[in-house]
Amino acid sequence: MRQSSDSLSHHMAENSVVCLMAPTASGKTALAYELYDTGRYELISVDSALIYRDMNIGTAKPTAAELERYPHHLVDIVDPMQSYSVAEFVSDVARLIDDCHHNGKTPLLVGGTMMYYMALLDGLSPVPDSDDSTRAHVEQWRQNEGIGALYDYLGDVDAISHQRLNATDTQRITRAVEVYLQTRTPISDWQRQPKRALAHNPNQQWHALAVMPDRPWLHERIEQRLDIMWSEGLVAEVIRLLEQYPLTPNLPSMRCVGYRQVLEYLVHIKHPIFEQPHLDKAKFYNAFGELEGSINKKIKPNSMFDLQAQSMMSDSQTEALACQQMQNKALYATRQLAKRQYTWLRKIIQLPNAAVEVTKLSDLSSNDGHAINRALSIQEVSTMEQARAHLQ
Repeated sequence: MRQSSDSLSHHMAENSVVCLMAPTASGKTALAYELYDTGRYELISVDSALIYRDMNIGTAKPTAAELERYPHHLVDIVDPMQSYSVAEFVSDVARLIDDCHHNGKTPLLVGGTMMYYMALLDGLSPVPDSDDSTRAHVEQWRQNEGIGALYDYLGDVDAISHQRLNATDTQRITRAVEVYLQTRTPISDWQRQPKRALAHNPNQQWHALAVMPDRPWLHERIEQRLDIMWSEGLVAEVIRLLEQYPLTPNLPSMRCVGYRQVLEYLVHIKHPIFEQPHLDKAKFYNAFGELEGSINKKIKPNSMFDLQAQSMMSDSQTEALACQQMQNKALYATRQLAKRQYTWLRKIIQLPNAAVEVTKLSDLSSNDGHAINRALSIQEVSTMEQARAHLQ
């Protein structure tokens, strides 16, 4: 495609940073490849699932051949057993941006983890990371007494967070308790301190494109992508992960959409993988115990004949029904993920420190680039074609 003289690349300074933000399955990766081929960009992944090694199918990770041709920073950097905080991500991106500029390239941040983008563009409160011993102590507490005990404790030491958080929000409650035990300061106090954002750097020009595609179109793409994941062997991939790593269901890696639903399925069919000595079978069965019997509940018998037919259901039929439920749940969860991504994108577009311009397809040819004079400009478009015209 011929580069328009009014495209963003025509106006970009050498210290520019570009963010390509869009929901899952919208075509970000394909466009990133095209942009990389122009020779102007270096790719930095903004995806909290692509960081994990050996999690390939369910994350829609580029293949090994694609990663060799189109290198991505921050892909395959931690094992599924490990944690990787937002603060670590921001620190890594700060270093990589400097490296890209030193190499004469424009950093192209591409991915769908909107919380990461918000941290880059709006900033992070200076909440300290939890150390390993505190994290282990709180996890053991949670396992022994349940998340309710941690939530009650939070009510005693941090009333603001206690009121703000849902009583079942295991991840955030656990984090808040860890921070208090480690610092003796409520996390709500830390969060009220001024934020620091990379995009506030006066020596850099940040350009963010928020792609907001049509919902029905995106839902169709999501369904197609999931069909590909099932056919490529997502279930087998999760089994291999369980064979290789001493995973637990509450790890961030195992809360990823798709992987979570496969774990439920494997528990429901009582897969023998959980007999492996390095796995704590009870943790998996407890995590999904509230769903026990849900397969049979889906079949509502209306007569004695129906009851007899249900009781005679073969193991293969039960497994097939469980598999269908898994796929339905994964589809629903992915659509919900996309819905949350749209919500995050709207928040990002409304950031008070940004120059924001909503672009229609007909506007691209007449865009005079006035928004890019600010340290952070955010451009909203509705298709990848518009994003391509703006960036090439």
